[in-house]
Amino acid sequence: MDKLKCECGHVNPEGTILCESCGKPIEGNQHIDGNDKTKLLNMRYDGTARRSQTYNRTIVDKIWNFFSSVKVGVMLIVIALIASGIGTIFPQEQFIPPEAENRDPAVFYEDWYGLIGKIYYQLGFHELYSSWWYMILIALIGISLVICSIDRFVPLYRALKIQQPKRHNSFLSRQRLYSNTAVVSKEEKETLVSRLKKQRYNIVNKDGNILAEKNRFSRWGPYVNHIGLIIILIAAILRMTPFFYLDEYVWVREGEQKVIPGTNNEYYIENKRFLLEVYEEDDERYKDAMERMGEQVHKNYQTDLIIYKTVGETVVGKEPELEKVTESSIQLNAPLKIDGYTLYQSGFQENEFSKMKFKLYETADEDQNSLGEITVDLTSPDETYELENGIKIQVSQYYPDYVLEDGEPRSVSKFPRNPAFVFNVFPPDEEKGEISFVGIGKNIDATGENKYKLGIVDFEMRYASGITVRQDYTLPFFILGAAIFMIGVIQGMYWQHRRIWINPQGEGILLAAHTNKNWFGLKKDIEKAIAGTNIQMVIDQEEEKEV
Repeated sequence: MDKLKCECGHVNPEGTILCESCGKPIEGNQHIDGNDKTKLLNMRYDGTARRSQTYNRTIVDKIWNFFSSVKVGVMLIVIALIASGIGTIFPQEQFIPPEAENRDPAVFYEDWYGLIGKIYYQLGFHELYSSWWYMILIALIGISLVICSIDRFVPLYRALKIQQPKRHNSFLSRQRLYSNTAVVSKEEKETLVSRLKKQRYNIVNKDGNILAEKNRFSRWGPYVNHIGLIIILIAAILRMTPFFYLDEYVWVREGEQKVIPGTNNEYYIENKRFLLEVYEEDDERYKDAMERMGEQVHKNYQTDLIIYKTVGETVVGKEPELEKVTESSIQLNAPLKIDGYTLYQSGFQENEFSKMKFKLYETADEDQNSLGEITVDLTSPDETYELENGIKIQVSQYYPDYVLEDGEPRSVSKFPRNPAFVFNVFPPDEEKGEISFVGIGKNIDATGENKYKLGIVDFEMRYASGITVRQDYTLPFFILGAAIFMIGVIQGMYWQHRRIWINPQGEGILLAAHTNKNWFGLKKDIEKAIAGTNIQMVIDQEEEKEV
């Protein structure tokens, strides 16, 4: 690395624009910050040598320079914002509405949104926030923030740390605020310094050259912002890992026991009862609202449940041994927390069949006297049912949610909302059965020659409770990142880094000042400090140039 030695004796790194010690412009480097085209010096980074502005030889240099560009960082953020916006056009896969007839994303998006939904699914936008390219985009933003910060913070910190009170005349005269007073007494100079101290400036005096500085910490505000954003980005990436974030959805029907997803088969949930309450139609407080909506308004829905935990080791193919952990209820906005997991009441489905009772009778019997009855569990029907008289009834086909499409029966979902069956009825000692199609409002004899018929006698209905299971260890990272980001915002917004240089010049002084913002406030500080003295007020050379 080439070194640049200034006339003050300080050795500067290659690429330095203003000497780190005295501030004298380094010849041949003024084009980097545009100082060759302006009267005033560019003090954004105090003329320090930034790697991105100095080296462009190796592939590492080129990658570093690419990510150190603010324009690249802004471009990546804009792309991420556009992509994130696209991801909100339709619900993501995990937020497909519970009432959807088919929650398979390959079917759902086309059914609900037509051709646009199909394209949306085929392009992979249905799981955008967990897609590999979105994760890479977030990682690239993080890399850009890290490199941008290092590229600017390290040299700026070095320059401010080793800056000297004595500055080159060309540095002082090219500051925005500058004055040259020919004659200044010792008492006036002491008064100036004393008043600056009272205004909480830190004073550094070296051989009569004075640097008054305050609020240097405000210069680090943007970099504190970057640290907060990087922590938030890390949290967003960790949110894609099952160890740090779990968001599952499970349907549990009344009387049903299921393993809680995402718990590694450690916890089970049993739905004892689902309760749905609505506002009374004659309630004067809500009568007008219900009339406008044209439907009942839900007051409360909750699930009374039991949570179990497995005991000992789980053996494949063997029912696990469970112990009761708690019995409780969950309501909307009143979740249940257990061992780091939070269970939310998220939805429900009604009018779902749980059991159906059928009776068998002879086709020719007008009174339909029963020859026997069977009860079918619609969650898991048995393959064969045998009556006391020796007649066997076989479930040949089962359609939980029956529809007829293009002349072919099919089920649009696995939930028993409109159950239909194809039964084979085998009389005693006969191998050939009679085929019947039985459903709600349907009883079809395909041959017209069946001796026996099956009819629906009774049925039981039940609710299905939709429960969200969530575990989030990333939330503290988001809170920490947001807090650090806000500290950086406050740090950089409400304080300003102010510096005043006072260098002796013969019997007088050269007075120059710089701040990163709020020039009016800095001029007021100087005005108070020189009040009643012969020291010339600084001239705002930027305003003078505009005039």
